[in-house]
Amino acid sequence: MSDPQRKQPPPPPPGYAPRYDPGQQPGYAPPPPGYGQPPYAPDAIGQASYRAAPTGYQPMPSSPAGYASPAGPTGRMRPTGMTILLFFVTFGIWGLIYYFQVQEEMRRHSGQGLGGVLALVIAIVFGIVSPFLLSHEVGQLSERRGQRPPVTALTALWFFPGIFILVGPFIWFIRTNNALNEYWRSLGVRETTLV
Repeated sequence: MSDPQRKQPPPPPPGYAPRYDPGQQPGYAPPPPGYGQPPYAPDAIGQASYRAAPTGYQPMPSSPAGYASPAGPTGRMRPTGMTILLFFVTFGIWGLIYYFQVQEEMRRHSGQGLGGVLALVIAIVFGIVSPFLLSHEVGQLSERRGQRPPVTALTALWFFPGIFILVGPFIWFIRTNNALNEYWRSLGVRETTLV
């Protein structure tokens, strides 16, 4: 309801357009100098010269492929030959221990991946899948640091169907374990261990 005693302001004259002044709006802060300008401008001879961003404004750090950089504890390097020997001596049981250990270390380090318990269950129930998962996750560690992955899930094709040429699983394990060892070595790990 309108109050009949309250007068309405007169209409603006024809052709009048009010000037918008954002400075009169509550909560408005003027932009910093250089805001909205291109990051480069042509110099005297027409070539682009880049300017630094205005003080106080830093670009957001981004990690390659949209991943956050791993920040957890590093894992352990494991000797490839000794691990293969233990696999045979223990009739394959050491392979389950290996899956558990390395998957758990990678999960703690990167915050992503299967983790030891799930990797162990998969290795027991769906054993043929484990080499593919392990090679994939080892490759992802390098990819999160912006490096080309040395191994991928496709590397596990050496395991299966490579098992039919007998040496295929050895090639898969050597490549995957060496890639994981190199990753830990790049983070300063120097000692090897079995457990």
